Amino acid sequence: MAQTRSNTTVVVIGSNSFSGSDFVDLLLEEATYKVVGISRSPEKSPLFLPYRRRSDLSRFTFHQLDVNRQMPQLHQLLLSLRPSYIVNFASQSEVATSWQFPEQWFQTNAVALAELGNFLRKQSWLQRFVHISTPEVYGKSKNLLTEDAIFAPSTPYAASRAAGEFMLRTLVQSFDFPLVVIRSANVYGAHQQLFKIIPRSFIYMKLGRRIPLENQGDQERSFIHIRDVSRGELAAMERGVSGEAYHLATPQMIRIRDLVHLLCEMGGVPFGPATQLVPARMGSDPGYRLDTTKANATLNWSPQISLAEGILKVRDWIHREWPLISAEPLEYLHRP
Repeated sequence: MAQTRSNTTVVVIGSNSFSGSDFVDLLLEEATYKVVGISRSPEKSPLFLPYRRRSDLSRFTFHQLDVNRQMPQLHQLLLSLRPSYIVNFASQSEVATSWQFPEQWFQTNAVALAELGNFLRKQSWLQRFVHISTPEVYGKSKNLLTEDAIFAPSTPYAASRAAGEFMLRTLVQSFDFPLVVIRSANVYGAHQQLFKIIPRSFIYMKLGRRIPLENQGDQERSFIHIRDVSRGELAAMERGVSGEAYHLATPQMIRIRDLVHLLCEMGGVPFGPATQLVPARMGSDPGYRLDTTKANATLNWSPQISLAEGILKVRDWIHREWPLISAEPLEYLHRP
């Protein structure tokens, strides 16, 4: 008998992450899959996990497992679940800190991924493994990039992510592993980590702190709302072609300086006194122009949420949750 959504299991590895938690929320909102979340830390509060605000979580279960320390237990769980789909968000993702602990980034983003992939390529029940990667694997490029552009990573973070992807590609070539890769532009939205530029800027405005601008704020970025990305990931999971990668991005590029200027306007503070110039971090790439033709054509996907609309959602979330947000740490806290 053919499987239906109601008896199909989706495992989301890294479900505590910003992107992973929104993907879980989308699955619970628009689909009828059974959803299993896996992360190394306990579930966060509803402030950062939007799906936990739902009244009905009967189709969701959570398991706390660390891919670096508990891989045998993860294997056993997957064997018991026999999920049709696995979507992998797990990674060490902060670029600047990767210079301090490159071995930890390679352990999570390459070594653990190689072990997981080698296990999964032997499982006949797996229909699709969706791996969430990053355009940082391309390195410093100002060209419009298609999914087959050459990898030239310029940071330990990017190099570790490229290494993980190369390993998965060998499984596709030798074992027809059902891999689909996603590389998206800079994601943002409510429930994001507070040290990311859009929520951080609004928080600094409320605290009267100056917003740092690296390298004059001249870096260009494409910002895409997290729900648009989650929609693309779901489409790739359901309809993507095995062995293919897909870009998810908006065509709009914006300088960080101009973005912060827009945030200041929305926050009702003057740009000049609210900002300060700071040196650029090592290995900072100028930006990525991602060609989304493949996702547009084969997944019938396109972004729906404008930058202005998405930013307003973040601003309103911070205002609404300020008593909780103001008690949270505002800087990145590294965990090995």
